[in-house]
Amino acid sequence: SAEQATIEMFNLPNGARIVAGYLGHDALGSSTTLSVGYAAHTNSAGSTVSASAAAYKAAAASTADQADAFPATMAKLAMSEVDANQDGLPVTVTLGGANGTGTISCEMFYVVD
Repeated sequence: SAEQATIEMFNLPNGARIVAGYLGHDALGSSTTLSVGYAAHTNSAGSTVSASAAAYKAAAASTADQADAFPATMAKLAMSEVDANQDGLPVTVTLGGANGTGTISCEMFYVVD
C-alpha cells in the first residue's frame, strides 16, 4: 500500500523534447488522485526551479484501472523542451486525496537533437 506521496519516477535529460507520456495505474482506492509533474531541480543556467506536482498532468481520479496519455495541452508543457543542469529534470507522480493501494506506472517519450 502507498500513502499519499510524491514519487520520483525518473530524470529527463537537458534538451529533451517531450513527445508523449503515459500514466497507468491500478484502481488505487476511493478518493485517490494522481498528477504528473516534476521535483525541484536546477536549470541549465544554475538557477533553482521549484517543484510543480501537476506540470504535465493535472490531478485526476485514480479510482479505476486505467492508462492515460499526457500532456494534453501546451499549458501542460506538451512538446516542451527540458531546461535542466547535468542532473536532469526529475519527473514525479503525486498521489493525493486518500492513501492508495496498487501499482503506478509512468513513462515519457522524448527526442534529443
